[in-house]
Order: sequence, then C-alpha cells, then structure tokens
Amino acid sequence: MDKLKDLASKASGGSSNTGGPAAAGNQGQEDYLDKGLAAAESKYGGGKIDPAKQRGMNEKATDFAREKFEGATG
Repeated sequence: MDKLKDLASKASGGSSNTGGPAAAGNQGQEDYLDKGLAAAESKYGGGKIDPAKQRGMNEKATDFAREKFEGATG
C-alpha cells in the first residue's frame, strides 16, 4: 500500500522530489494537455494503458507537440 501512495504522490507532484526547482524543471506539474492525454488513455485504452506508468513518455510527447505548435504559431 505504501508503494501505491508513493506512486500517487509522485504522479500528483508530491514532495518526494529530491532535486530543487531548477533540477526539477517542469516535471511534476501536470498541465491540461497532460491531463487530457491521460483521460483519453483511460477512456479509450480499453484498460490496457495505465496513465500513471506512461506519464514520463506522455510528458515528453506533449512537450514536443507544444513546442512544435508554439514554433509554428508564434
């Protein structure tokens, strides 16, 4: 049960982060795009995709998409 609490704390941006604010960067902060992707995975993944396990990859994908969108639109 403690592992589940630790995982939930990490996923929600809990204080288990050992690095300072500069070392953490944007990690630990889930914005609307990240939440939307997690919701879509939960709804359409058929129970095969666990958004908590995929959060790191989702963060990279959404950051990349955001960067490209901002680069194209200014």
